[in-house]
Amino acid sequence: MNKRFWSNIAFFCVCLCLASIAVSCSSLRKSPISSRNLLSQSVEDPLTPEQRRKFDYYFHEAVRLKQKGDMDAAFEMYNHCLDIHPGSAGTLYELAKFHMYLGQAQKGEAYLRQAMQAEPGNYWYKETLAAYYQGKGQHEKAIDVVEEMAAGFPSRLEPLMALVDMYGRTQDYEKVIHTLNRLEQLDGKSEQISMEKFRMYLAMDSTDRAFTEIENLAKEYPYDMRYPTMLGDVYMDNSKYEEAYSIYRKVLEQEPGYVPAMLSLANYYDKSGQDSLYRVQLDSLLLNSKVESKAKVNIMRQLIMRSERGDKDSTKIVGIFNSMLAQEQETADVAMLAAQYLLSKRMNEEAKPVLWKVVDKDPENKPARLQLLSFALSEEDLDEVVRICAPAVEYMPDALEFYYYWGLAHYQKDQKDEAMEVFKKGVRQVGPSSDKAMASDFYSILGDLYHAKKMSAEAYAAYDSALVYKPDNIGALNNYADYLSVERKQLDKAEEMSYRTVKAEPSNGTYLDTYAWILFEKGKYVEARIYIDQALLNGGDKSSVVVEHCGDIYYQNGEPDKALEFWQKALKLSEEKPEDGSEPRTTKELNLLKKKIAKRKYFSE
Repeated sequence: MNKRFWSNIAFFCVCLCLASIAVSCSSLRKSPISSRNLLSQSVEDPLTPEQRRKFDYYFHEAVRLKQKGDMDAAFEMYNHCLDIHPGSAGTLYELAKFHMYLGQAQKGEAYLRQAMQAEPGNYWYKETLAAYYQGKGQHEKAIDVVEEMAAGFPSRLEPLMALVDMYGRTQDYEKVIHTLNRLEQLDGKSEQISMEKFRMYLAMDSTDRAFTEIENLAKEYPYDMRYPTMLGDVYMDNSKYEEAYSIYRKVLEQEPGYVPAMLSLANYYDKSGQDSLYRVQLDSLLLNSKVESKAKVNIMRQLIMRSERGDKDSTKIVGIFNSMLAQEQETADVAMLAAQYLLSKRMNEEAKPVLWKVVDKDPENKPARLQLLSFALSEEDLDEVVRICAPAVEYMPDALEFYYYWGLAHYQKDQKDEAMEVFKKGVRQVGPSSDKAMASDFYSILGDLYHAKKMSAEAYAAYDSALVYKPDNIGALNNYADYLSVERKQLDKAEEMSYRTVKAEPSNGTYLDTYAWILFEKGKYVEARIYIDQALLNGGDKSSVVVEHCGDIYYQNGEPDKALEFWQKALKLSEEKPEDGSEPRTTKELNLLKKKIAKRKYFSE
């Protein structure tokens, strides 16, 4: 036995899985049995030459048809083979797979057992049957078959390896030990087998035998500090503290920086109530630059778990993290764990500088950047959003969310040119695997930006792209429809898009206003009034634009006095800062509104 023991176990288990797959999906796999080796060369062929010729033809044709994917025809060919030679093991095996594939388990099993009777020395038939039983959860039957394989093929290691795994799954530890002993007899003693025995003895609470096994390993491998350390741990688990302490000291005398022994010694100090030495030992681990970050993280996780089960004193854990982070870190691992711990304790302000340590050490750490971004967005700190997102796209060019919020930050800062450049960069990263909703929003915002710059053709192309990625992008539908109505273009298309927004959100005042205005532009004044009234009831009465639209619609419905009231109210609202964050009314718009009031009639641009 060599160090390939566990890889061999894994290999055999994979083989069983593959056999199981073959049982259910073997339509594209060649049979391992050829027509010429269906019978042992030493056994006289029971078929006449003419029967053999027909049998071989049908068998090869079946294999060809199966590879081609014509399963019905292949099935018929195999049945012709069976008519000619009912005892053909290879044919029975193929028909077994067919029936199992069709879900006819009993028939499949019956055919497979017939194949095994016809050719009892075939290893693969037995392996397939074992896999079949495992797949059905019939573990005892599977074990019986693999035991037969082990007995029938005494020189092969794979069945015994599989039995170790199968007995382990059923928690039959005595049989695991017995099987491991069989493996030792077959292939000699090995480190891996001894370790597995050790684990089994511990699972069986057979401490003495576990001691013996690990002691033997420690003697056989005197320069491998794992085994004496593990022996010390077993002593600790059995309250033999002084024996454990003696072993740990010996290990550290031989290898002073051996981390597992240092950690075990810390555990000894903790359990024996030597708090000061425990802290010193922890510091020697956690503040030691020679100890890998991964080991430090594992230690801190254990300390956190112990704290949560005990006094839950987060100040102690935070103090340890602060001491560690005061030193230069080789990786971002410790800082990331510290940040996660602080966030779990809702210590967000304390977490922020730690998260920045993470991204400084690991600029591609997406979770840390996203958490910082979340803080910046909640605080509406647009400069911080830019600070986080701008470098992020250099390290993670396909992370669309950073382009999105970076561009939005510029947009909200009224830096439209900068916003457009960012969104243009973002859409260049959109690919087949990109989030379609976000891609749609990219194009939608680009449409808004193009329209603001009077680039109507580009704006409408961007909106069309937005709707390709997400046909129900309500924001894109509304803005697209609104701009078309303002320009009095493609009003039928605008009406169809706007209606979809109203249907999706019937209480959205903005969408109701857009739809009402499109109806107005199409001369459907009565319908327009219905929807503009709904817009007013749903927050539109706070918008100068919506109230002015209401006046226009009422005027065309023959109510000029009512229209005048709305226009006057719209003018008054225009003097206030828009509550919805929209742009203030332009001078041109206000002049037109004042003209309506002065003339007491509707005017268009």
